[in-house]
Order: sequence, then C-alpha cells, then structure tokens
Amino acid sequence: MRAFQRLFSFPVALASLLVVLTMLTVRGRFDDPDSWWHLKMGQLIWTSHSIPAQDMFSYTANHQALVPQEWIAQLSIYWAYLMGGYSGMMIWFAVLASALVVLGYLLCWLYSANAKVAFLGAMVIWFFGTIGFEIRPQMFSYLLIVAELLLIHLGRTRNGRWFFGLPIVFLIWINSHASFILGIAVACAYLLASFFEFEMGVLVSHRWDSQRRRLFIWSLLLSVAALFVNPAGFRQIYYPIDTLMNMKLLMANVEEWAPLQLTEARGIGLFAILFCILLVLMAKKAELYLDELILLAAGTWLAVGHIRMLIVFGILAAPTLSRQLANVWESYEPEKDRVLPNAVFIGLSLVAIVLAFPSRQNLEQQVQAESPVKALQYVQAHHLTGPMLNDYTYGGYLIWAAPEHPVMIDGRTDIYEWSGFLEQYARWATLQEDPNLLLQKYNVNFCLLSTHSQMINVLPLLPDWKLVYSDDLARVFVRTPSQRPPELTAN
Repeated sequence: MRAFQRLFSFPVALASLLVVLTMLTVRGRFDDPDSWWHLKMGQLIWTSHSIPAQDMFSYTANHQALVPQEWIAQLSIYWAYLMGGYSGMMIWFAVLASALVVLGYLLCWLYSANAKVAFLGAMVIWFFGTIGFEIRPQMFSYLLIVAELLLIHLGRTRNGRWFFGLPIVFLIWINSHASFILGIAVACAYLLASFFEFEMGVLVSHRWDSQRRRLFIWSLLLSVAALFVNPAGFRQIYYPIDTLMNMKLLMANVEEWAPLQLTEARGIGLFAILFCILLVLMAKKAELYLDELILLAAGTWLAVGHIRMLIVFGILAAPTLSRQLANVWESYEPEKDRVLPNAVFIGLSLVAIVLAFPSRQNLEQQVQAESPVKALQYVQAHHLTGPMLNDYTYGGYLIWAAPEHPVMIDGRTDIYEWSGFLEQYARWATLQEDPNLLLQKYNVNFCLLSTHSQMINVLPLLPDWKLVYSDDLARVFVRTPSQRPPELTAN
C-alpha cells in the first residue's frame, strides 16, 4: 500500500506533467542537421566493431584524424534506429529529454526539500533546455551534469559513498561528449568551497568534515583516471581545451557558439532568475552558499558568451533558485496526499504522451521539410557524378542518405578546421574570393545548395554552370561541359 501511494503521489503527478511538456517540446524537433552524421558514425561502429580513427566521409579533409569523443552516444543513436527506425530515434530523444527534466526535478526537490518549489526548478531546466534539445550526443552531457550534481549533493548531505558514483559518470562522459571538462570544473568548485567556513552577510560557506572531503578527493582522482579509458587517450582529454582555445573559425561561424542576445526570451529569463535570487537575498529570506555563487557566476559567464551554454546555466541555477524559494510555498506533506486524483492525472498524462508521440509519417515529413530529400533523389535518379559541392547544413544528411557521394563539408567543423578546409569554404560561401577558385581546385562537377545560400544567385552567372533542379529547400547546379542532365525540374 505504501508503494502504491508513492507511485501515485503528488510529486509523481508533477513529474508526469513535466514529461508531457517535454514530449510536446521535442515532438517537432526530429531533424537536426548533425543527427545524420552521428547516426552514420554509430552505424559504422556497429557494423565494423571498431571506432574510426580518421575521417571517411569527405574528400576535402584528407583523411583527417578524428577524436571519437562521442562514440557511445552515436552507437546508442544507431541502436535506437536499428530497433525502430525513425520512431526508435524519437523514443531515444524523448526518453533522454524527459529523463533530464525529471532528474532535474528530483535534484531540485532534494536540494530544496520542497517538492512543490522543485517543480519551478525543473521548469527552469526545461526552459533553457529548449535551446539544446536535439538528437545529438550533447543530450548525454546534460543528463550527466544533473547526475553529477545529484551525486555530489547526496554525498555531502547523506553518505559519502555516493561520491564514488562520479567515476562511472565520467567514464561514460569522456566517451559521450567533450563537455566532461565542465563536469570536472563543477567538481573542483565544490572541492574549493569545502575548505572554507565563514559568514559574510548573506554569503555563507560551511567547511566539510575531513573524512567526507577525503572521500570526495578520492572519487575525483578516480574520475580523472576514468577519463583515460577512451579510444584516443590524452588527445580525447585535451580535445575540449583545444576547441575553446584554438578553433577560432568554429567559434566565430557556428551559430550555437554565438553570444547570447540579451533582448531575446532566454536572455531575459537568465537575468530574471538572477534578479529573483538577488531579491530574495536582499530581503534576507535566504543565504547564498559559496559553491552556489561560483556555479552561478560560471554558468552566467558561459551562457552570455555562447547561447548553447544556456542549458548549462539552467541546470546550475535551478537547484539554487529552488532552495532560495523553498519557504515561499508550503512543502509537500505525504500524509495529506490524495491518491485517486493523482492516479487520474498520471493516467491522463500517459495518454497525452502516447497521443503526442509523432507518427512515422510525421517524422518523415519533418525530414523532408528540413533535408534535401527530393534534390538528392534527383541527383541519384540522373546519376550525377562527383566531386560534389554541398551546403554546410546538408552535409550530415548526405553522409547518411548518399554515402556514394563523399561530401565537401558537414557539421564536423573540428576536422575541417584542423585540415585547413573550413577557412577555404568560409571564403567561398561568403564571396570573399573568386568562386571559381574553389570549384576548380576540387574539380567540382555538381553543387547541391540550400535556397538560403548566397551562391545560388552567383552560380548561374558563372560560365559553364547550369541550374537543373529547384524546390523550396535546395538547388542543384551542374558543370555543363562535363554532363548535361535533363532540364530544370520544379516541385
């Protein structure tokens, strides 16, 4: 009976509502341009039983060495596809996104000791999470950040043995996404704060007892050791540092690395949360711990500098906000719970989740709405031969759907910057040099470009280039002296 009451409790009902909200959010986000090359990498690992050490999909990267820092996540994406096609990938996506929000709710609940206010913390994670909800390995990283925070909280407030879950987290993290470096920084922030004992107005720090700190240090040492259990050794550990310090073109040209626009909804939301915390502190209704201050400052700095880091800010800020507001709303009292209304609500939520899950037809329509499906069908039906110049955003889909055509470029910006090609392509795409230079250097025979590309207006003006296919998403141009395909096909 007690288990039944817990299963149909008010917090579980709130968690089911969070899952419904997450499902409604992700159901229309199936087709991310980078999902496809991650899927292809997963297929390659699955079928070859090995992890590729160099690029195999492009003809411009010159077999550039890879850092396979996402191979576990890529393998899981392909396994989901193998089990259920597009629907399997969607289940993978929905489960990870829902787990992130629900686990964030649990973290905020334990941290604030108020299940009702914790729902607000979970909503903060959901709100900022919408910037990064995609079928990409980064979903693993968000979930692992929450898992790390949860283990640290349990270790310092309950039993120090919880800390020893951290090496497992980092073992998965190093092989799933390069953001493991952020996890190390978060752990170091807690370690630093654990040495101080003071009260400076609303800013407070409590020194950990020596035994608990010793357990935490040992768990961190084991976590660092776990980082070396990866296919590329130290290169894989150094990869995120190299990205931040040396990949200037990636930072400057990829939209998700752009600075936050403070007038946008999420920019306003970020400062609203900081203002709310400050307001509570000014009213002296709560205290701010040193580790919370460090994480809030770091999360704000990351989010303001790069919009893709907004979700990190949400994850780091949500527990603190929940604790600050814990006394605003009365806490959940299990003895006053009403099982039947909760059970009805949870049942309705399950029905809503099933109804919101997109059909295979809907998923295929999403792919066709974002990827050059029909343009590729034209290329294949008329046996156009390469080399091919493709739009940057279409490279991932072409790697998956047309492996017979090596791509010129795709979303793996790191290997193209390492090989030196990214700068060449950027100059071509932004008309900083004669377009013929790149076309002639690589002996390009046909181009598959997005309708948003500036080059679709330039290629018809160049000698020997002809538009042979056009639809709402893509254009196909061929070099006329080498091949004369049928006339323009319009859809």
